[in-house]
Amino acid sequence: MFTAPVSAPVSNMRVRLRTALIASADPSFRQRLSETLTGLRWQVREAEGGADAWSQARIAAPEAIIVDSWLPDLDMTEFVRDFRGSFPHVDLITAGGAQETQGSRSPYRQELLYALRRCQDCDTAAWNAAPEVSTPKNNRCESHNPLNASGPTRLSTEGPQHEQVDSASSPADAAVTPNFVASMSRTAAKQENAANERIPELIGNAPCMLEVSRRIRLVAPRTTPVLIEGPTGSGKEIVAEAVHRLSARSRKPFVAINCAAIPEALLEAELFGHTRGAFTGAVQGRIGRIEAADGGTLFLDEIGELPLALQSKLLRFVECGELQRVGDNERVKVDVRVLAATHRPLAQLAQSGTFRSDLYYRLAVFLIRTPSLTEHKEDLSNLVNHFLEKLGRQSPVKRIGETALTMLAAHDWPGNVRELEHVLERAAILAGDDPVLTAREIDFGISVN
Repeated sequence: MFTAPVSAPVSNMRVRLRTALIASADPSFRQRLSETLTGLRWQVREAEGGADAWSQARIAAPEAIIVDSWLPDLDMTEFVRDFRGSFPHVDLITAGGAQETQGSRSPYRQELLYALRRCQDCDTAAWNAAPEVSTPKNNRCESHNPLNASGPTRLSTEGPQHEQVDSASSPADAAVTPNFVASMSRTAAKQENAANERIPELIGNAPCMLEVSRRIRLVAPRTTPVLIEGPTGSGKEIVAEAVHRLSARSRKPFVAINCAAIPEALLEAELFGHTRGAFTGAVQGRIGRIEAADGGTLFLDEIGELPLALQSKLLRFVECGELQRVGDNERVKVDVRVLAATHRPLAQLAQSGTFRSDLYYRLAVFLIRTPSLTEHKEDLSNLVNHFLEKLGRQSPVKRIGETALTMLAAHDWPGNVRELEHVLERAAILAGDDPVLTAREIDFGISVN
């Protein structure tokens, strides 16, 4: 058993709460740590992943961050290294054996280690019990079985002395064989790698979908322009949002504009802004979408529909980061990362002269292609379950019958994932109070590319 660190007597003066940030995809892990740290007079902030933790660290300036054994959205080793470089004064403690790095140590580290040890004590009885050893019935945490989770929570710390909490001090560890520990560690590593391969927003484990996730992770931390190509309804905007979320700009604006949805006469002012009296009806000046995204990400959807006259002005901005509002002679410097998307073969348009080739090469520094649904039909059942759960947020969750699922599998899906979502929503409405979607409710309607 471990005793809580002795704190100084509380005076009549108001105690300044220290801030700790907990980064974990496991809500129970966050809850246990948060309760203990709150009792030790810490102010606790929680993050569900690495990108969220990074953003909250910029806002809250915590004294310490505690990171669980894996992050669902970022590579653990890279996160530790980059976080330490950006926040050198934050005491970083990991649970799960991340690579040790030099860094700052909080004077209250013992309180943090105590909170982690208490969290570990709740896990140890179930985790360390080999098949022939039963868990004590009076253990208060016996309902939590880490064997059903992604792996054990092994405690390590980040700091100059590489201080580690020795989990072998638990009596139950004596019954654990090296082979058992090695086997469970390998299993946990496989589960962690599988979880880290796919971006959560991209449903499906087909190789082509995992490749999209891999490319997102590679390019997200950079400022490189990205061109996303893929058929209509294949999730190009979801990819753009994921790139933004995993970038250092995630707390800044994500501004999306559909270049095909705005009349050509208004598109220039919408993109670059305008001054008062710049044209008829401009009773006051306003900034454009590009300027509104300053510090963040600009997503230009359907970039292939951008008129040639505006392509040259956009090229100027992409090259030097400066824009000129309509009716203004001054240039404005803007820091924006540009993501673009199209369902058209932009390289062919550039060769034919209907799209500026110099702008194409500026935008297509890094390409991500979103596959059509027919290219990853093995993910159909996962997508169906995802959309039915999404629909269940506003009404009782429905299930799908085998015959209906067979109909969906036989369809060509010209509208791709978006069409699937709409077909399921229509079927859920037609089913009324029936909890199961049958072939009778499946109506494909008219699909438009």
